[in-house]
Amino acid sequence: MKSRHKKLALIAGAVALIGIIAALVLNALNSNIALYISPTDVVAGKAPQDKLFRIGGLVKEGSIQRQADGVTIRFIITDSETDVFVDYVGILPDLFMEGKGAVAQGKLMPDGTIKASEVLAKHDENYMPPEAAKALNDAHERGVQKQNDKAGIAATPAATPAGAPATPAAPAQPKASY
Repeated sequence: MKSRHKKLALIAGAVALIGIIAALVLNALNSNIALYISPTDVVAGKAPQDKLFRIGGLVKEGSIQRQADGVTIRFIITDSETDVFVDYVGILPDLFMEGKGAVAQGKLMPDGTIKASEVLAKHDENYMPPEAAKALNDAHERGVQKQNDKAGIAATPAATPAGAPATPAAPAQPKASY
């Protein structure tokens, strides 16, 4: 075998080995990814079936139900537009409480509840994942719009008197922190 053929065989073997390693790494990363889905998206059918995902929002007031065994908990996650039941078996974080932000990772069950394998609670007053902030703000805006439509309130701002300065609307702030 000529030295040129040996070099080509060595290069082809190295490229094949790098391709196999890249495929294995990408497969491992893909199986560990958990997408963030809002409660509204879960109810709309956008949640992946038989795959882990994260659902986040606020724990609805009065929704925490503890079973007699002390480790089985059912609660409602809401984005102020839609509610989703979450079942969890385990010990909850100390900061987990009603009216506060939480993220649950789990799978969607056939009855529409989430069977959570992990529950995370709010840990800082100022931090919220961008996806969670956007989902909560979008849901809040849709809820306000629905209420305004029911009440017959126009979506346009009221006219200001001549000569009066118009006050700009305050930017939307996230409702909860995670």
